[in-house]
Amino acid sequence: MIILKVGGGKNIRWDYIAEDVFALLKKQPVVIVHGANAIRDEIANRLSQPVKRITSPSGIESTYTDKVALEIMLMTYAGIANKTIVAKLLGNQIPAVGLTGVDGKLWEAKRKRYIYMKDEGKTKLISDSYTGRVEKVNSKLIRTLIRNKYVPVICPPAISFDNEIVNTDNDWAVMVMASALKVKEIVMLFEAPGLLKNFGDESSLIRKVSCEELHSKLEHSRGTMKKKILGAEYALKHGVRKIYWGDGRIKNPVINAMKGNGTVIS
Repeated sequence: MIILKVGGGKNIRWDYIAEDVFALLKKQPVVIVHGANAIRDEIANRLSQPVKRITSPSGIESTYTDKVALEIMLMTYAGIANKTIVAKLLGNQIPAVGLTGVDGKLWEAKRKRYIYMKDEGKTKLISDSYTGRVEKVNSKLIRTLIRNKYVPVICPPAISFDNEIVNTDNDWAVMVMASALKVKEIVMLFEAPGLLKNFGDESSLIRKVSCEELHSKLEHSRGTMKKKILGAEYALKHGVRKIYWGDGRIKNPVINAMKGNGTVIS
């Protein structure tokens, strides 16, 4: 089994991804997790409710999710993005089933009652955010789908232990799920060729990173890339052997990543 995590950028090529998934299914089951940040931001702007981003005191960037933002997320992640992706996969003869982390308590999270953010040099407390960190995965549900030859296509939100719908970090959820399912390889695709030494400079691709070197790469990262690095650290310490980061904009993105044409973390 392999987990394929695909970012939600507007330039991600799901037609190319579908071709690779079809080929991979001949050898092993595939579980897909996707983002939808581009369509979420677009719809939020149309509704005059632009997405707000916050930065923690440790420099980790995330999305501020109040009640309105959560509703927009449900519309775009669970609705527009998930069903569009499922339809694309079905059109490529892939028996896809779309789910969120809420369905069947697929992803259970501990809601963060309070969040700290940096604002103009000051630390502020946020108490109305619907966010949480995934701590438990319904592995039985995923294995049931796989056993019946379906391809799970999963996205946020998650469900809290108190049955509240909460936004959650996709990359962290993937790593927890990989540990629960005893997955050995993860492929992550986004709008870059892999981990870059210099932000925005695609010629500065870092080809290989060991588990021991990974934490030092935080200095080369910005925004959500920091979360990817922290998630990768967790996964490698909990049974995952290799994580491939690759470009979701190119032909054969999954196969290219697994051939080492992006960044290989092990």
